[in-house]
Amino acid sequence: MTPAEPGEAASPRATTGLPVTVSITRLVEPDRIPEVTRWVQSGVNLANRYPGFLGSGWVRSRADSLEWHMLYRFADPGMLATWESSDDRLRWLDLGRDLVVESRIEKRTGIEGWFDVPADAPATAAPPRWKQAVSIWTGFFPVNLVFTLLVTAFVPFWGAVPVFPKVLVTTLILTPIMTYWVLPLATRLLRPWLLRSR
Repeated sequence: MTPAEPGEAASPRATTGLPVTVSITRLVEPDRIPEVTRWVQSGVNLANRYPGFLGSGWVRSRADSLEWHMLYRFADPGMLATWESSDDRLRWLDLGRDLVVESRIEKRTGIEGWFDVPADAPATAAPPRWKQAVSIWTGFFPVNLVFTLLVTAFVPFWGAVPVFPKVLVTTLILTPIMTYWVLPLATRLLRPWLLRSR
């Protein structure tokens, strides 16, 4: 997770209240990696104090790559803007100005940002749609199963509820759980498999 330099960040692709994933690519010299790692972690710790912070991650396409592909996410554009305009972030950026060579920034709403890969990765490293689908299913199946078992056990009249309200309630509860917690965790755990070349 590494926020953009002042003036670099573009507006999100959508102005809705959807979660926003910020994708940043920075070039890091090999001998500065320990310093950059500590700097990035301090930024994550700061961002984690701000409302709406949903998590972060970073990868390289291969061990010898200088390009680090970093992601962080906030619950909506307003909460992201609060973090990006904060004094904490500006002071943190000042501490890291000499640690990285350059950067490229994108902002995306929706879930696709979690599946981004480094720009210098081979074309075959981009996770195909079926792998993305497996990642979503891997998270959704156990969450849906646990929810169904709990509701069935503790809500005696649940079986008599008509299909439409039953599905409505289920999706209203499970969608934020999937978006904020389960999908980020699933993609982080499965990232080596998602990025594995054929």
